[in-house]
Amino acid sequence: MNVSLRGFGREDLPAYAEALRSVYAEAFCAPPWNEAAEKAGEFARRLRDDVRRPGFTGVLAFTGEAGEAGEAGETRETGQTGETELVGFATAWTTGAPFPTDRCHPQAAAGLGPGRAHEWLVGSREVDELAVRPAAHGTGLAGDLLKAVTEDAPDGRAWLLTSVRSARAMAFYRRQGWAQATHPSPGGAGIAVFLGPAHPARALVPLPL
Repeated sequence: MNVSLRGFGREDLPAYAEALRSVYAEAFCAPPWNEAAEKAGEFARRLRDDVRRPGFTGVLAFTGEAGEAGEAGETRETGQTGETELVGFATAWTTGAPFPTDRCHPQAAAGLGPGRAHEWLVGSREVDELAVRPAAHGTGLAGDLLKAVTEDAPDGRAWLLTSVRSARAMAFYRRQGWAQATHPSPGGAGIAVFLGPAHPARALVPLPL
């Protein structure tokens, strides 16, 4: 699969909103995530605010050659034209202070403890979403997207949350050199914090029991 990556920001969102929603639905509204279909729409609406977050970084992955801003109008409207299709994306931003209390952040703080959550994660590059269409699984695209949104993280400080429900996701981040910093029950419930390969605290993470 011939894939090209390009960054995106607030000005690109109207052109790619529907394609991003479609990729999200294919990635997360199926096993093992099994999110309800309306979650894809919620993601698309949430992204309108997320692109305004401090330090926002977004990367799109296209088959073929993606059009530049202002070019290839049909590509920018639908995410697909001819053989060019949006097949994946990643988003990240800078974790603010105080440490967030929305979404799954309280579980991260509970697992690390408030002190470590602040010291290790505030000011770091937080990967929020990473999604690829099933047709692109096994191509290395997910790893490329992960690297693209974290390779310039300040002092290598990058982190993310994922659910232990997905053994595939957990194994993927380990293969990419990320260190699991919290170890919730293996029974399938709970959120795990991962630190990036260059995060200065990765050597301090606790080992699983």
